Amino acid sequence: MKAKQLLFPGSHPAGVEPPRQVVKVDDQLMQQLKARAAKLPIEGELASFASATGWLNSEPLSPAALRGKVVLVDFWTFTCVNWLRTFPYVRAWAEKYGDKGLVVIGVHTPEFPFEGDIDNVRRQAKTLGVEHPIAVDSNYGVWRAFDNNYWPALYLADAQGRIRAHHFGEGAYEMSEMILQQLLAEAGFRGFRDDLVTVQPEDTEVAAEFSTLESGETYTGYEQAEGFASPGGAVSNKPRAYTVPSRLNLNDWALSGVWTITGRAAILNEATGRIAFRFHARDVNLVMGPPKGAASVRFRVFIDGKAAGATHGTDVDSQGQGTADDQRLYQLIRQPGDIGDRTFEIEFLDAGVEAYCFTFG
Repeated sequence: MKAKQLLFPGSHPAGVEPPRQVVKVDDQLMQQLKARAAKLPIEGELASFASATGWLNSEPLSPAALRGKVVLVDFWTFTCVNWLRTFPYVRAWAEKYGDKGLVVIGVHTPEFPFEGDIDNVRRQAKTLGVEHPIAVDSNYGVWRAFDNNYWPALYLADAQGRIRAHHFGEGAYEMSEMILQQLLAEAGFRGFRDDLVTVQPEDTEVAAEFSTLESGETYTGYEQAEGFASPGGAVSNKPRAYTVPSRLNLNDWALSGVWTITGRAAILNEATGRIAFRFHARDVNLVMGPPKGAASVRFRVFIDGKAAGATHGTDVDSQGQGTADDQRLYQLIRQPGDIGDRTFEIEFLDAGVEAYCFTFG
């Protein structure tokens, strides 16, 4: 499903993260970006959305019906932390330019099986505040029509239905907005300010602290797992009692308790199972939750053997306790101080949780 190479910073699929540059947008750079936006090539025609399995917030849309509008197509999936960190900008653009000629379409293409359930998409879209039209792409039809390979991915089409620019992954927000402005101006739309949006992201929307980030996306299912350190290794698709070794190297992880490791997830068979991870990052996130319709799962979070306390994330209280009641991304750790090598542990007090993927920020 996912290509293994990573060509653009902050994009998803996972791979080796390339070096990042933090660019201050001064007046000179702003003029350079505007000049680039004014010379956009034609990359192809806006692909069809006909293979979408459903629509939310809109009747079905087509390239023909969108002629005369500038279109921003945003490929996303609700557990992708890279998309969550771009969404404040997409939301701000929809608000600023939505009545000035711009149509934003979010194409929701699932990574994990539970993300293909339209009820889950509807619920998470409401929780996250995705109010623009959503093409539900559970069978990857729109993904293939665009020949797309990344979450998130932005495609910008002019009022004649031609793709004029794209961006894969996080970043390039200034350039993307200037391109939007250029395409709107070309189409004769007026009445919008030429300044750039400012956003105030919160929780999982806050950009990663890339200067201290030394841990990467890590899957728990055997199809993509790396760094698994429980003695004896993983047994596929069968319950097994696992233990955590006395020492974990950086970016190693291990299970404790009785788990079944499937291709996509590690599933806890008995209560009081644990996952331990040696990491180096400000944030620790985990895609997890009980299966649809199952009971919620209580958990506790520790860092270096102590309750999370001041390092707790959005989905954990100050005592390090939380509840997983849905399958989604949970922010478990956000460190306020110096960043170093730390050991994260999550203990599940109830059986049944499905753990899919760790991400960091």
